[in-house]
Amino acid sequence: MIILGLILLIIGLVASIPILTTIGIILLIVGLILNLVPIGGTRRRVF
Repeated sequence: MIILGLILLIIGLVASIPILTTIGIILLIVGLILNLVPIGGTRRRVF
């Protein structure tokens, strides 16, 4: 999800499409939050 957000962010900036940039930022933030916060009480951390 982080990689997809980064790709959409770069494409949105290069092609100057604001909706792609917005979706890319949202996916990037959600991916980072899901990656850093342990879900379900597990201590699984994937970097």
